[in-house]
Amino acid sequence: MQRVTGIGGIFFKAQDPEALRAWYRDHLGLDVQAWGGAALSWSADPRAASGMTVWSPFGASTEYFAPSGAPFMINYRVADLGALLAALRAEGCNVVDKTEESDFGKFGWVVDPEGNKVELWEPPG
Repeated sequence: MQRVTGIGGIFFKAQDPEALRAWYRDHLGLDVQAWGGAALSWSADPRAASGMTVWSPFGASTEYFAPSGAPFMINYRVADLGALLAALRAEGCNVVDKTEESDFGKFGWVVDPEGNKVELWEPPG
C-alpha cells in the first residue's frame, strides 16, 4: 500500500491573514484565490519533469530559520532568483543580504511582514 506521495499543502497561522495574502500576491506573485489560498502547480514550472518537493525536519536549536522566530520556513521555487531579489529590494521588502549557490541551485531569502523567513530557490539549470 502506498502512503504519502507528496506535500499537498502548507498551512500556517497569521496575525493578519488578509494583509499577508496581499503581500505574497504582490511581492512573490502567488495567485491568491477568493477562498484565501493559492494552488502552485509543478506543471507550470519548466523544470517540473526533474523536480521534487523536499520535506525536512530541522533540530530545535537550528539557526537556519533566523532571523525568524517561527518554527517553520517555506521554500518557493523561482525562475530567476537574482531578478526577483532585486525586485523585492526595490519594493522595500526585507531581503536577507545573503545568497548561496550549490549543486542544488541558488538560494535567497526574504522576511515577510509577520517576520517569517521565506526561502527562494532557483533550481539548477
